Amino acid sequence: MRIVLRLASQYYLAMKPPNPPRTLAQRSNAAGWPKPAEIIEVTGMGALEAADRALLNLLYQHAHDSGRMDQPGARWEVPMADLRLSLHDSNDRLRQSLRRLLAVSVDVSYYDPQIGKDVVLQTHLFESFVTPQSGNAAVRYSMPSDLCLVLARSARWGRIKAEIVCAMTSKYAISLYELLALRVNMERCIEYFPIDRFRSLLGVPAGTYERGNDFARSVLDIAALEVNGLSDIGVQLDLKRRSPRAAVEGVTVAWWLKTGDEFRLAIAERNRSKLGRMARLTGKVEVSV
Repeated sequence: MRIVLRLASQYYLAMKPPNPPRTLAQRSNAAGWPKPAEIIEVTGMGALEAADRALLNLLYQHAHDSGRMDQPGARWEVPMADLRLSLHDSNDRLRQSLRRLLAVSVDVSYYDPQIGKDVVLQTHLFESFVTPQSGNAAVRYSMPSDLCLVLARSARWGRIKAEIVCAMTSKYAISLYELLALRVNMERCIEYFPIDRFRSLLGVPAGTYERGNDFARSVLDIAALEVNGLSDIGVQLDLKRRSPRAAVEGVTVAWWLKTGDEFRLAIAERNRSKLGRMARLTGKVEVSV
């Protein structure tokens, strides 16, 4: 009996999958910075604007690259000039974005190994910001300790390119791009989302764009346009209804990695001015490569 149990134990250890790689152990590289899935799929960020979402990525990437993102009580500093999305942004506008980031309350879903269940952490994305009253000194910031502990256990990530996020003007495009970056290396390339879940992941405020046509025109079309025009991932979105007049029940998302001319066109557009971008992406003006 002891021999049988020993052999069974050895078989179990041999078949047991190794510990998954941790998100925080990954390095930022040319493919982007490894943003934890728990932050990509956070819900409750409907009050944030596109500039706030881009700023969030810059701050989180800075914290990740420091190697101290999993340390409760850690503090970071970054020059204000490094956080401006354009030469026209002012310190006052930056402070407004920081204020919105500090105020928003989000739900972070994760697996808690202590109780063996999926749970939801209700938290803020940041604990505090300290900014200079004048000049271009550094912004000091910190993150909630409970959130740091969640990120320390994260084992899924999507590589986010700051230049893509900062080029987008739609917060829904940024959310969609991050969802795709989290999934782009999966074996499958299509996924169905119930409509309420998809709205939450994109950060669509409750009570807005509730009609299917309004949601498609003001959220999906713009998000897909910027993702297809500016990122290295292609996407197709299809609304699902039981009948042509029925309410929207879900969204089917299909994606692919761009290659060739499709990839080069996106890079070329990111390098152009934002002025006239929507006209170029919609084909209202001709673009020479």
